[in-house]
Amino acid sequence: MSRPPFLLRRLRELSAVNAAGVDALARDGILTLADLELALLEGRPSAFNPAIRRAADALAHERGPLTLGRAADVLEGFLPGIAEIGVLDDIEPAGDVRRFEPTPRDLIVVATSADPPGALDAIAGLSTVSDVLHRTARRMILVFQGHEIDVRVATRDEYGSVLFTTTGPPSHVVELQRRRGPRLGSTETELYAQAGMRFLPPEVRGTPGSLEAAIHGGFPPLVRRQDIRGDLHMHTTYSDGADPLRDMVAASCRLGYEYIAITDHSEHAAASRTLTRDLLLRQRDEIGRVREQFPQIAILHGIEADILADGRIDCPDEVLSSLDIVLASLHERHGHDGRRLTERCLSAIRHPLVSVITHPQNQLVGRRPGYDMDYAGIYEAAVETGTVLEIDGAPAHLDLDSEHAREAVEAGVTVSIDSDCHRARWLDRQMRFGVGTARRGWVEPRHVLNTRSLREVRAFLARKRRRVSGL
Repeated sequence: MSRPPFLLRRLRELSAVNAAGVDALARDGILTLADLELALLEGRPSAFNPAIRRAADALAHERGPLTLGRAADVLEGFLPGIAEIGVLDDIEPAGDVRRFEPTPRDLIVVATSADPPGALDAIAGLSTVSDVLHRTARRMILVFQGHEIDVRVATRDEYGSVLFTTTGPPSHVVELQRRRGPRLGSTETELYAQAGMRFLPPEVRGTPGSLEAAIHGGFPPLVRRQDIRGDLHMHTTYSDGADPLRDMVAASCRLGYEYIAITDHSEHAAASRTLTRDLLLRQRDEIGRVREQFPQIAILHGIEADILADGRIDCPDEVLSSLDIVLASLHERHGHDGRRLTERCLSAIRHPLVSVITHPQNQLVGRRPGYDMDYAGIYEAAVETGTVLEIDGAPAHLDLDSEHAREAVEAGVTVSIDSDCHRARWLDRQMRFGVGTARRGWVEPRHVLNTRSLREVRAFLARKRRRVSGL
């Protein structure tokens, strides 16, 4: 073990924190920022040091955000390798990743084994593990592809307790421990039952009202990945996608979708490639041919159009009216404040040919917050006109975020959950990110357009055109 884990290493480098305090954390098994937050809430003496607390707050920002997409890249590279060892069962990512946090702090993996020390020996021996920073009988912090991964191996009877504690968030863990005491549990459902509560899905733990709902048995059925019947937002090589149209359709068929929409960027978008009117006509012809090759899936011809600085859509109405579905997006601020951005968004919502407002906040996860708009007004207009607001699963967006998604569905908005995918191999991953984000916002299947049949989707889209245009 050549060096300590990130938290201890950086604390040792800070002159305000003495070495004895850092050593006390290590002896107490406090090795990550998540460990430290939990220890502070539990009131453990080793963590209750004002200098360490201040330093940890600073380090949480200094470390820089690990996006959910990058976390998935690392874990998808690591998990198959440890599964192939053959001595681990119930392998599960935990922590922020399991809760679909947009910027996870730590990478945590929990598994079971009849021989936890032997299983950790086997993991440490993998050629892909470049370093081991900490090791006990049931825990190891290792380095894989330059990232620290906290691996916990439990026996079957304690698996639920370990998975629950490492999933967090720490405030939720402490509250459940207060209600149920220190008993172990083989499943998380058992732990909640011991506390007199219904099981809470990981995505909503710590969200406002979730504990009360679990106590009183009123938690709603959240949307699941298997509820999604189609994907209404994806890109091909006609704009800035990496894969041709046929490959996106074939991959969607493998996912079992009933329908998809091909929605490349319109001409005025800042994407590397965009659709001219001639390209749109060529794409229509190709979609006709691909429909014959894949009769098992309905292919809607759409577009992701830009909302211009004056609120107009950057495609003529005669083009929009020829399409099955029209997405509209705010991609550029044009120096506008929240009021003007809201006006532009509302103008698009009220356009009779606009079906969906994609990634409405236009946030860039870890780089830029979403637009400061009048979201209550946007929700009201979306309900009034029958316009869909999107929950975008691209890891750069995850937008509407969980808070705004919850507000939207509570206001009566119909949402879609889409991948906004530019690569065929990421269609499922980004849809899972979208569903995870929606679940964090308490979104139910009944709130989501693309949990419905193709006939129902077509009817919904047609109603918007009739309602707003008066046709």
